[in-house]
Amino acid sequence: MSAPQAHLPVRALRKGQRTAERILDAAELVFAEKGYAGTSLRDVAGAAGLRIPSLYNHFASKEALYTAVLERGIRPILEMLTAEGARERAERELLLEQVVQFLAQHPSVPRLVQHEVLAGGPHLAPMLDRWFQLAFREAETAIRALPGARRWGKEQIPLLVIALYHIVIGYFTLAPFYQAVIGTDLLTDVAVRRQIRFLNDLVAALLPDV
Repeated sequence: MSAPQAHLPVRALRKGQRTAERILDAAELVFAEKGYAGTSLRDVAGAAGLRIPSLYNHFASKEALYTAVLERGIRPILEMLTAEGARERAERELLLEQVVQFLAQHPSVPRLVQHEVLAGGPHLAPMLDRWFQLAFREAETAIRALPGARRWGKEQIPLLVIALYHIVIGYFTLAPFYQAVIGTDLLTDVAVRRQIRFLNDLVAALLPDV
């Protein structure tokens, strides 16, 4: 993405930032629907209501745009998961709520990641060592420190982390499918709050404090 020029007025910079966010919003939706290979910059420009030259003012290539979309969608979640704390039940519930609410605001992100993983994940590789492995280790460490972890074997803790990941992420990845199956929109505020309560109850049952 081209760096803003120092001599540009603040208003111009803000307009440029708003346009970049508009492009990222559109790209997130299109990439999630079509995947990287199936998406063209013309698709993104059309979804953003821009001409392709305007898009190139902010992102040098489709790959640069795709990487920016992934970073924006994934990094905040991984930062939440790798932050210190979340040892007490109230802290764990707050962390879970923050992650789910972020995904509710960006429901295309899980589908975007699914497309990327099914394609072999080449664009996730730079974030693997830096974020994903760290987040997984932090989750394992946090779970092992809980009293309820004693009910699980040492080799089962990684499987528990994987299962919880799929429960949280899968809810949003398959929301359109399950809406067709059960006739309920899973992305409404009420549905998301219900899912948060369910997840907290599930974690409490799997990892009781006593």
